[in-house]
Amino acid sequence: MEERVITNHELSEDTFEKTIRPDSLDEYIGQTEVKTNLDIFIKAAKMREEPLDHVLLYGPPGLGKTTLAYIIANELGSNIKTASGPSIEKSGDLAAILSTLEPGDVLFIDEIHRMPRYIEEILYPAMEDYVLDIIVGGESSSKNIRIDLPPFTLVGATTRAGDLSSPLRDRFGIVSKLKYYTEEQLTQIIKRTSRVLNCPISDDAALELARRSRGTPRIANRLLKRVRDFAQVQGDGTITLEIAKTALNQLKVDPIGLDDTDYHLLKSIIEKFNGGPVGIEAIASSIGEEQTTIEDVYEPYLLQIGFLKRTSRGRIVTEKAYHHLGIPHQENMLDTLL
Repeated sequence: MEERVITNHELSEDTFEKTIRPDSLDEYIGQTEVKTNLDIFIKAAKMREEPLDHVLLYGPPGLGKTTLAYIIANELGSNIKTASGPSIEKSGDLAAILSTLEPGDVLFIDEIHRMPRYIEEILYPAMEDYVLDIIVGGESSSKNIRIDLPPFTLVGATTRAGDLSSPLRDRFGIVSKLKYYTEEQLTQIIKRTSRVLNCPISDDAALELARRSRGTPRIANRLLKRVRDFAQVQGDGTITLEIAKTALNQLKVDPIGLDDTDYHLLKSIIEKFNGGPVGIEAIASSIGEEQTTIEDVYEPYLLQIGFLKRTSRGRIVTEKAYHHLGIPHQENMLDTLL
């Protein structure tokens, strides 16, 4: 199956993100409130010559959590070590990572909500007291070893803050939520990326890309990269509005950033469940997708633009979505019958 162009999760082709990643808070576009607060916290920590409080960044995928982690390390003048929650399976895995830290280092753990609970418990004293408690040996001869760690800053990133245990969440001194980007901010990001990639783009073409990027920089940059191919093959290398529209239509990304998968999901709820309310389990069964995939990948943007509503009785497709799909709304149909 072909990968969705507009998924907000990282694809193999997104490795180019590293080459266009901003290095400082000044270069970072958007998330103004988060950026302003981090700037103050970082400067204060440096003035006191103390490690920055542990930072938790949460929000939908593709909004720049990893980029911010690298920027935090750069602003602190520190090295960054990276890991992901699912890859830390044993206490030894965590011990191996923590034992390599130098004073003032930043440890970035992506998808921290997927770290096993017993690993979390080992992390608590490391975060609070900079010590690592490990039990070694068998049941009859086990003993506890305490290893001192250098002061460090943990930056955790998650798309599901609600899945974090309270004890772990409470140990983060700085908790920041990343929000979807405005069209204006995405336009700035697209223009910046086009300069880095040496790919000229007109203002109206940049705005068109921004409108179809689902409020997400990762998608904006990916679309720019795809549209650049059309500009080189079908034009003179400059992305014009005409080329942008042609390319995006060819990629099946509609004027507000929806694709065939979104249409399939919305139409399934309308045609099979009369537009809802319907439970997430029934939706997952009807379209053959995992429940978590629907919640993490498909739903967030549809909820954001008001095409779906979550209620206590289930999901409901809104009248706004009916209009966009060109399907008569049920209430309107009933009104005509009465």
